[in-house]
Amino acid sequence: MVLAKRLIAAVAAFAAFALSPADAQTLRWASQGDPQTMDPHSQNESMTNMMNGQVYEKLTTRDRSLAIKPSLATEWQQVSPLLWRFKLRPNVKFHDGAPFGADDVVFSINRAKEPTSGIAAYATMLGDPRKIDNLTVEFHLQSVNPIFLQHLDSIFILNKAWAEKYRVTKPLDFKNKEESHASLNANGTGPYQLISRAPGVKTVYKRNPNWWGKFEGNVQDVVFTPISNDATRVSALLSGDIDFVLDPAPRDLPRLRNTSGIKILEGPENRVIFIGMDQGRDKLLYGNVAGDKNPFKDLRVRQALYQAVDIETMKTKLMNNQAIPTGALTPSPLAYYNDPQFEKRLPFDIARARALMAEAGYADGFEVTLDCPNNRYINDEEICIALASMWAQLKVKVKVNAMPRATYFAKMDKTDTSMYMLGWGGSVTDAETTLTPVMRNRADKGIGFYNYGSVKNDKFDAMAAASSSEADPRKREDLVKSALREYSSQVHLIPLHRQIIAWAARNSVEATHRSDNWLELSWVTVR
Repeated sequence: MVLAKRLIAAVAAFAAFALSPADAQTLRWASQGDPQTMDPHSQNESMTNMMNGQVYEKLTTRDRSLAIKPSLATEWQQVSPLLWRFKLRPNVKFHDGAPFGADDVVFSINRAKEPTSGIAAYATMLGDPRKIDNLTVEFHLQSVNPIFLQHLDSIFILNKAWAEKYRVTKPLDFKNKEESHASLNANGTGPYQLISRAPGVKTVYKRNPNWWGKFEGNVQDVVFTPISNDATRVSALLSGDIDFVLDPAPRDLPRLRNTSGIKILEGPENRVIFIGMDQGRDKLLYGNVAGDKNPFKDLRVRQALYQAVDIETMKTKLMNNQAIPTGALTPSPLAYYNDPQFEKRLPFDIARARALMAEAGYADGFEVTLDCPNNRYINDEEICIALASMWAQLKVKVKVNAMPRATYFAKMDKTDTSMYMLGWGGSVTDAETTLTPVMRNRADKGIGFYNYGSVKNDKFDAMAAASSSEADPRKREDLVKSALREYSSQVHLIPLHRQIIAWAARNSVEATHRSDNWLELSWVTVR
C-alpha cells in the first residue's frame, strides 16, 4: 500500500509538470531513487552528491573527462610537502546574497570532519585549514597526502553565517534519523538554486542568475521526480511526461534503442558492486546457524559463497550484458595501476564450493538475511534474489531484505547487518578512497566508516595506512598492490561487477555522459 501511494504521488508529480514546447528550457527528469538529504556533508552517496552538487560547489571541479579544474579556487600551489596554498575566486555570492570567502572554506572543511559526516575520512586528510586573508587559505598537513586534490574535491562549501543562523554547524546524524534545516534547504554558490524539496515526490531547482560561472546549456528550471517502478519510469519518458531517465532498467534498453525520438547515452561507470559479510560479531544478528556461530568468520565459507556465484549468467541474463564481471575490489583498474592480476575472479565451481562448506563444518548450510537496496544500483534487488538462488545450492537459505536507499544506508551506518550489498565508486580512480573508508579497520575520523562488515585485518590495515602518506610513487604502488592482494586473498568481500550505465533521453535533450554517472545540469540543453 505504501509503495502504491508513493507511485501515485510520483505519477501525479510529473504529470503536473507536463509542459508545452514553449517551456522547453525546463528539464524534467527521473531516477529510481531519491537523494537522501540536502545536507552536503552528511551522506557520501552518488545520487545525493550529484543533486547537492548542482547547488553547492567545491574549491575544485571536474571536467568531462573527470580532470580536476579550478572552481571556487582560481589557483593553488603545493608550497612544501606539508603545505598547500589556495587563492579563492573573488566576487562570488551565495544564493542568499552573502559573499563567499576564506571563513566559509575553513568552516566547511572542519564541518566535514565531524563524526556525523560521511566524508570525514577525506576531510581529515586535508589537515588544518587556515585563513591567511579573505581570499587565501592554507592547508597545513600532519603527513604527506599523495592525493590531496582528490580529497579536496569531495568537500562542498557552505556559508558559515547561514549554517550558524539555522543551527546546522554540524552534519545531520542521518543514521539516527536526525532532521535539520539542512535536510530540506540549501544555500550554495552553484549554478542552480534549490526551490523546493519534497522527499520521495519532487525536487525543484531554478537557474542561479548570479552564478559566477558560464552555462554551457540552456536549462532554466529543473524538476526531478523519483519513480521507483522501472516500467512507469520508461512509460513517462515515452509519453513525453519526462525528458530524461538516469537509470533505465537493462531489460528495457533494446526497446528504447528501437524507439523513434529516444536515444541512449552509455558507458562503463567507475563503480564496483560487491557483497559484504559481518566478520566482527561472534554470532550473526540476522541468521540461524548451528551452534550460534558466525560462519562468515571462516575464510572457507566466504570463498565457497564467492565460488558459487555464476557471474556470467548474471551478466547475460539478469544484467542484459550491462555489466563487466570483475574480481577486483576497486571502482577503477587505475587504482591498481592496470595490473591484470587483480581483475581475475575465483572460478565458478559449485563442487569446490560445497567441499569448502563441508570442510568448514557447514555441509548442511545455515540461514542468513541479505540486506539490499531496491533503488540504488542497477537491478540491485534482483541481483540479491539471484544470489539467494545460487547460494541455495550450498544449502544456505538467504532471506533478501530489500529496502529504499534512505532506509538502507541508515541501517548500514549502524552496522546493523549480517550480509549486505554495496557499490563503491565516483570520480576518484585512486585506491585511497576505497582502502581507507571501505576496507580499513573501523576507527575514528571516518576510517573504515563504510566497513559495514567490521572486517579487522591488521596486516592489510598497516599497508593501507602506510600507502595513504607515502610520497614515493613506486613505494606507494607496491603498498597499494600488496594491501589489495592481502584483502582479496582473505575474501573479505565478494566482488561482482562494474556497472555499465545507460541514460535514456528524448532526442530534444543534449547531455554529457560522465563515467561517474554525474548529470551536470549546467551542461544540459533542451530544444
